[in-house]
Amino acid sequence: MFSKVSHQSSSTSAMAPTAVPSPEPSRPAGKSSAPSIISADLKITGDLLCNGDIQVDGTVEGDVQSRTITIGEAAHVRGSVSADTVRVCGSITGQIKGTNVTLAKTAKVLGDILHQSLAIEPGAFFEGNCRRAESAASGGEGRVSLVKEKAPSATSSSSGVKDSGYGQAVG
Repeated sequence: MFSKVSHQSSSTSAMAPTAVPSPEPSRPAGKSSAPSIISADLKITGDLLCNGDIQVDGTVEGDVQSRTITIGEAAHVRGSVSADTVRVCGSITGQIKGTNVTLAKTAKVLGDILHQSLAIEPGAFFEGNCRRAESAASGGEGRVSLVKEKAPSATSSSSGVKDSGYGQAVG
């Protein structure tokens, strides 16, 4: 009696589909636990597009677009960089667009910066124009559009940093 029931349940369970647990719990869209890392020994030629976070420690020849971008001290990027948050510790040759942009003391930037918030640590090298931007009304996240007013002409300071009239960078 018990053997027949166990025999039936084992054959039934073998034929019935079973739910396989997911290897990792699902996450909300746009949320990742770890950044994508471009290591120091990696050179990428081409554009990078990511919905999460990117940390560049190597060389990128192309545009980089993400939610958060960190450019490491040994990193070199030749192209535009666009993200909600951009922290530069290495070198960028190209335009930076970001809501919050920070140039660390080891940063070297040759290009324009469009930002809502800009922080430049003493010792950072920046040659280009910086312009405050406001959020785009449509299409939104991580993208900025230029303020409609005309900026005063840029002047050079002795540190090689240009002042666009919206604030002076100390370096």
